[in-house]
Amino acid sequence: MAQLEHLTERTPQVSVDELLQGFFPSPRFGSVSFDSYRPDPQQPSQAQAVEAMRGFAASVDTPEPSGLRKLFGGKKPQGKAGFYLDGGFGVGKTHLLASLWHAVEGPKAFGTFVEYTNLVGAMSFRKTVDALSTYKLVCIDEFELDDPGDTVLMSRLMRELADAGVKLAATSNTLPGSLGEGRFAAVDFQREIQVLADQFDVVRIDGEDYRHRGLPESPAPLEDDELESRMEAEFSGKTVAADDFSELIAHLSSVHPSRYRQLIDGVDAVVWHNVQTITEQSVALRFVVLADRLYDKDVPILASGVPFDQLFTKEMMGGGYMKKYFRAVSRLTALAREGQTGEES
Repeated sequence: MAQLEHLTERTPQVSVDELLQGFFPSPRFGSVSFDSYRPDPQQPSQAQAVEAMRGFAASVDTPEPSGLRKLFGGKKPQGKAGFYLDGGFGVGKTHLLASLWHAVEGPKAFGTFVEYTNLVGAMSFRKTVDALSTYKLVCIDEFELDDPGDTVLMSRLMRELADAGVKLAATSNTLPGSLGEGRFAAVDFQREIQVLADQFDVVRIDGEDYRHRGLPESPAPLEDDELESRMEAEFSGKTVAADDFSELIAHLSSVHPSRYRQLIDGVDAVVWHNVQTITEQSVALRFVVLADRLYDKDVPILASGVPFDQLFTKEMMGGGYMKKYFRAVSRLTALAREGQTGEES
């Protein structure tokens, strides 16, 4: 039998030290490498991105010549501070970013944009700069442009780290309506973070979402009375967190997103009863963070209710946060497929 738990009964507490120690790739990307990335032969930019990142990894591990910083009066090193991987959903940007992290000697940090903003909130800006300035490499996955305040905060953080000689690498999703334009989120990024944009070499990765490349469409939601039998059939002997969907999203408001990783700690699968379309933006944004953490840990999903492509309203899917919602739908679809078919996403 499955061991049943409920996320709604969990309220994890996480110290600042634990937050800082958690900046490494998730289990999904725990052993990836440049060699394990499989470029689409129809998309030459993917193979080119691999070679560019290999070269960058080598440069990170090349120590700065002795006395160079003193020679230049303590100013930041010459050249670009890092690489920015731009592309659509599911083209392997996180795989390459994690491969870079694995290829470089420490100290180093790997986290999502949201995790870094949470770290600043927990530690203060200056203490975060002081801590990360001792690192050789800082990787920021899923850089976001939809919150001006957080974007300015992160751009200032990255600028100060670059000035301290830290190498940087970031990824972001181009808005779905702009795929193929090679934008580097172009105008928006340069407007929001200005000088910082000039510190990156931009690597464009084209292609379709690998999670759905040649795979069947997301399975239809189960009937509510099917969930228990399917749960026992698919997850016998495993720890399953089963919750009513409306109760779960209500509970998320009482748990800071920086703790969602710990919220699902030890969970092998989740079961959601009666999934409903989320209509409030604040609720939807919190749920996106949970979806990302579930995907990071490769936690399969069984669910009843509406299909995941109806999880967010049409207005949300076409609004300013659309890239977050498209990413979440893509990832949840992959986890739902794994939950029902056993096929890994």
